Amino acid sequence: MKVLMGIRRLRWKLGRRCTLLFVLFWTVCWVLVATLFLQVHRSVFSERCTDEKSRRILAGLCHDYQGGTLMGDLCEDLCVAGKLVYQRCLYYERGKKVLQASWHGQPVVLKSKKEAFSSFQPLDLLDEEVEGGKDFPEEELLLMVAIEVKNALGLDISNSTMGPLWSGRRGPRWKVQVASMWSLLQQEEYIYFSLLQDFSRHVLQVLGSCGHFYAVEYLAAGHPRHRTLFPLEEAAGIPVVSDQGQARAINNIALSFLDMVNHFDNDFSHRLHLCDIKPENFAIRSDFTVVAIDVDMAFFEPKMRDILEQNCTGDEDCNFFDCFSRCDLRINKCGAQRVNNNLQVICDKIFRHWFPSNFRSSAVTLQLQEQLQKAVHECADPGIPDTPQHQRVSPDSFSELYRLLQATQRELQKSED
Repeated sequence: MKVLMGIRRLRWKLGRRCTLLFVLFWTVCWVLVATLFLQVHRSVFSERCTDEKSRRILAGLCHDYQGGTLMGDLCEDLCVAGKLVYQRCLYYERGKKVLQASWHGQPVVLKSKKEAFSSFQPLDLLDEEVEGGKDFPEEELLLMVAIEVKNALGLDISNSTMGPLWSGRRGPRWKVQVASMWSLLQQEEYIYFSLLQDFSRHVLQVLGSCGHFYAVEYLAAGHPRHRTLFPLEEAAGIPVVSDQGQARAINNIALSFLDMVNHFDNDFSHRLHLCDIKPENFAIRSDFTVVAIDVDMAFFEPKMRDILEQNCTGDEDCNFFDCFSRCDLRINKCGAQRVNNNLQVICDKIFRHWFPSNFRSSAVTLQLQEQLQKAVHECADPGIPDTPQHQRVSPDSFSELYRLLQATQRELQKSED
């Protein structure tokens, strides 16, 4: 009996010791894993948007300018004259830096896809020498620019439309100018804004650049936590306090969204798809014109087709942010054709917030408000029973929304008169 009890006590001690060793082993493993995670992802945690880091980034930019590494029409104002002054950090996102500054007393936004000029791929052509020690022909440079635009947008552009991207003026620091331009051409958003700003009032205006940073106009951006999605009073510059004034402003913004949809669908050589539609990616001007301020996820039709045409095992594999396709299970490949469209997503993510919850005015009949709410619902969710979930909203939906918003605008205007 004593022997049996001794064996039991020994087993209990061994079991307790094994349990303690097991817990200690797992604790050590978790500490090692956590340490490795922090080391691998320390860059992610350091992406917190701070004034200290933003000022350091701009100081590095000016150091490169004064050292002759880069140039631009805003460098002198930023680094010497003090006419372009940093104000605050707006956000950092996946390496992208977005800062607010004051230029001659007016707010502007400074943007760059990467923090440092040296992070961009240099143009090898600059290091090559042609026969006789002369610089390489400008035709070669234009070809390289066209290839870069093709890679970024999926479009072929002619030399005549390349003006906003390349001035062609050779100066004493021509190679530095080309190197700076090349860093900008590696940023798809810069290419979009530069090429489209003369053709569209729905994209930001590029004001200038310094190295890899470029400046665009500052506008009142949307935010999902804002009651009306967009800061109406900041944009208009006057108080919008009455229900009727708010309804009129929202109605004008909604009409501008429809104008932008029609413009992006029909006014370029290829349809422009917006795959990340949310309030903070748009802003409004003082006349309530809608402007796309973040087009990192905007694609013309040729590139959109390349993105969507991927391998799949179901329709869920064919969703690229807000741009959806369908899986052909016969060949396990997503279709190249997008099955929803910009208007459908805007109805779902923007208009649903407004109609009817933020659209209350005694000047607009209840019947018209209900018709507008129904049209927005049908636009956002055009699915038909016994068919796949994602359906492209019909042109009739666009026409109906436009008709109802114009009717609302007339009733609001009539009540003022």
